[in-house]
Amino acid sequence: MAIQPVVKITAKSYFQLDDYQQHDLIQLINGEVVLDMPPIPRHQDIVREILVMLTLIARTIGGKAYDSPIELYLDESNVYEPDVLYMSPDSKCKVKVKRLEGAPELVVEVLSPSTAKYDKREKFAGYEEHGVQEYWIVDPVYELIDVWSLDGGKFVHQGVYSVDDKFKSLVLNMNIEVKPLFDL
Repeated sequence: MAIQPVVKITAKSYFQLDDYQQHDLIQLINGEVVLDMPPIPRHQDIVREILVMLTLIARTIGGKAYDSPIELYLDESNVYEPDVLYMSPDSKCKVKVKRLEGAPELVVEVLSPSTAKYDKREKFAGYEEHGVQEYWIVDPVYELIDVWSLDGGKFVHQGVYSVDDKFKSLVLNMNIEVKPLFDL
């Protein structure tokens, strides 16, 4: 069985694809088109809880929170659909007619079997390269949140937090209690 070479495309070509027009769960990662499976209810429950939390925080400190499906254009090779994101009031990430452009301050990805490797490798590197200030990788199976903060252009591992923990979000400037995000 011959291995098919990966065909890399630009965002301009990506936006013209039939698959792009027909699917909500499609991303461009390092120039490669990635079609995702629909998330399971547990995944969406966690996404909802994080979105509600970030929305309430945004109402207090300003900014905006979004959840998937929303496109985040980072560059010509990377158009992601983060599970949840937060943009500060003075964010460099801009709301455009069809998508967001630029790095938001906080991105949250909830792991799924079909996307975990991208969330931990390619998207991790893309978020770091484009200046996302804080990245949470949420593991719904083990109920853990892996928190990374940007320092000097590189992600620094802040820690892994379980349902018994709280952690300090540097972007939000507040402590986040983990348990309510999983206690559905």
